[in-house]
Amino acid sequence: MADNTIQELTIEAVTENLEQVMEFVDVRLEDAGCPPKVQMQIDVALEEIYVNIANYAYNPETGPATVRVDVSDEPVTVTITFVDHGIPYDPLAKADPDVTLPAEERDIGGLGIFMTKKLMDDVVYEYKDGSNILRLIKKF
Repeated sequence: MADNTIQELTIEAVTENLEQVMEFVDVRLEDAGCPPKVQMQIDVALEEIYVNIANYAYNPETGPATVRVDVSDEPVTVTITFVDHGIPYDPLAKADPDVTLPAEERDIGGLGIFMTKKLMDDVVYEYKDGSNILRLIKKF
């Protein structure tokens, strides 16, 4: 069972570090007894958010990204927090894509965050003290 511990990893926000970020989070999910299906959903959202930070937060430069994993009990809930000091950007501000339209008629982009919002129980963004802070919250 989880013990309300928070663990974090600060890493250069480049796509080459995605595997290290995934491994960091997955170990904590496994330690918390996360079911494989839920872990897979979290992994999809994790990859989407991290790759967006790596590609856009500091463009054309690079900078640090912090990934924090917080597991709490009753119900068991994992909160994955991403923090970067890049360009202020609220991915939740953009309207969800119209997935009823054929792909060729849709605007480019937005599907990843849309998918993330569908997979997680909650996604919360704030810009505070020069940092983008995005939280993915999933109960299991």
